[in-house]
Amino acid sequence: MFLILSGLATGASWICYYRALKLGPAALVAPIDKLSVVLVALFGVTLLGEQLTGRQWLGVALVGAGAVVLALP
Repeated sequence: MFLILSGLATGASWICYYRALKLGPAALVAPIDKLSVVLVALFGVTLLGEQLTGRQWLGVALVGAGAVVLALP
């Protein structure tokens, strides 16, 4: 059941992604998509009790900062 739900969520995500690309410039859409890496790390820490090392936190911060820099006009 979880595999089916995951497949449906992934399909819906790609549909939304392509719709966003149709409506806006790729230079603004792609950085927002990359923020999912940051969200997964934060959810893992807060909801699943995972612990990240300093190096991993630095990587998450760099991905987040890079997405913000790319999205700026």
